[in-house]
Amino acid sequence: MRKIIFSVLLAFSLVLISSCSKIMGYSVLLWNIPEKGLQDGDVVPVYIRSNISHVYVIGTSEGKFEVPLWQLTEPVSKSKVNKLKNRYADYSHKYATVALDGLPMRAEAVNTAKQVYRLRKNETVKLLYKVKGQAPMTGGKPLEGEWLRILTSDGTSGCCFSYNLRPFETDATGRRIGGEIQEEIENPNADFDAKLLLTWYPESYKDMIDSNRIDLQKFVPSYCFHLDEESKKLSFKMPKVDKSWEYKGADSTGYNTYQLKDIPIIVTVRKGNYIVVRYTGESGKPEDFNLVTINGDINEILTAEIARRETEYEQLYMYGPKFNSKSYGSLSLGENQEFTWTNNRLVVSSGIISANAKGRGKIENKYFLTKALRTSYDGVLTFKFDGMNKEVNFLYKIEENGLRLEDATGTTIKNSTIYERAISPLVMFFSIGE
Repeated sequence: MRKIIFSVLLAFSLVLISSCSKIMGYSVLLWNIPEKGLQDGDVVPVYIRSNISHVYVIGTSEGKFEVPLWQLTEPVSKSKVNKLKNRYADYSHKYATVALDGLPMRAEAVNTAKQVYRLRKNETVKLLYKVKGQAPMTGGKPLEGEWLRILTSDGTSGCCFSYNLRPFETDATGRRIGGEIQEEIENPNADFDAKLLLTWYPESYKDMIDSNRIDLQKFVPSYCFHLDEESKKLSFKMPKVDKSWEYKGADSTGYNTYQLKDIPIIVTVRKGNYIVVRYTGESGKPEDFNLVTINGDINEILTAEIARRETEYEQLYMYGPKFNSKSYGSLSLGENQEFTWTNNRLVVSSGIISANAKGRGKIENKYFLTKALRTSYDGVLTFKFDGMNKEVNFLYKIEENGLRLEDATGTTIKNSTIYERAISPLVMFFSIGE
């Protein structure tokens, strides 16, 4: 038995030795390793890739050693590695320091693309290669510079516009050769400037998120107050405001209050995630906007709410989609939230549905219920009949054998929420139809 075990271990060891001696491909080094005498742009043989340790094993004249995965390109054959090396040749040995705190690194060479990393001031990055993209605008003119693919010292890669990057070269020892040395210039309003780099939304957005009651008509991602750190363009968009300016700084006018230079805006910082923007428009009358920061991606929050509504309707549709009542007619639901409602004369005669309404239309589930009403109802269905301007709302409940609808005409609706039942409402029950 011992001989068998020994033989297995020996065979396993031979496999490891064999795998370590066989070259799996060749990679281009992306970041200097001065202690090994290696510079970015060097081609090295790769023997092993470990997804557990997140390293490659490479070889040099000094032997084999481990290198983090991000520090090398994906291994390719010897015949292809020179073409890969040429891709990085224009920026061989070229690095840069970051001149602006919070400078974004983006997924694509577009100023509106998703941020993958926020660079720190004086952080060193590796310049990889030039990428095609549209230059950010300032004062109606494109910024000087170009889009570059860059790499951080923790292995994060993305696109960054070069305007706020200060390039320099390195030698084989990793020492800096030339380049501008940035002097630290004291900015008394640095903390305030950093706040402007955040995206500020109407305070009502936070209330909607906290209560899980997102009003799709009011929850508009483009309504915000934001400074683009690359172009220095300050944007302010609200339901009745759509302005942008070149940001030139701000003057402190009192405790936590700042007047923006050449911009008709005063900002008061109330607390970390809450500011008041006082905007004076063409009318000369100032208007205050209470703004907050939002945790999470606002577009993802919006998408999640749309999906929730679709799921809620889908459950009702799958339960039917046809419902019949001897007194109140036949209700049929469609896949695209369309409906037909025939033989509904009693509902019309009660005044709930207009006599001009057609027997078809669209259903929305845009209103919410209080916690108390949620114990008795599943939600609110808003019927929009063809030929009828006014919407018709019903509280609904999926029963064991059908659907219960309750007229919500005359109920109090505030912030897209129904707070109470109507007085003496018409209650209708529909059995599941064929």
